Amino acid sequence: MREQLARFKEKISRSFGGSENIPEGEEYIEVETGAQAKRTKIVVRPFVIEEFDDIKPTLDALREGYTIALVNIRPIKDKDIIELKRAVNKLKKTCDAIEGDIAGFGEDWIVVTPSFAQIHRSKQTEEVKE
Repeated sequence: MREQLARFKEKISRSFGGSENIPEGEEYIEVETGAQAKRTKIVVRPFVIEEFDDIKPTLDALREGYTIALVNIRPIKDKDIIELKRAVNKLKKTCDAIEGDIAGFGEDWIVVTPSFAQIHRSKQTEEVKE
């Protein structure tokens, strides 16, 4: 039992960046929380896609993992439907990669969430199709 406890303490120490060995008789370990204690807030952020290249900031924000993106696709939809399809496919692939959720709201908006959030589906929301 003591051997298992010692291995567990060593594993915890390595996980939190501790390099020193934990003495055998210690009952607890002290962990530096520093930057780890800081909680990151979730940001709900609007984006406007006027052309395909405008998708990059949206994708970057989604990959960081703390952004729920509200994407206005009206400008690109009015310009070029093929570019719209490319942009939506790129959003969908990124959403799949981060294990997030994606849905359309009305005709002009798409919402994309990270893995910890889920979009409620109703008559106003629809699954984004390729």
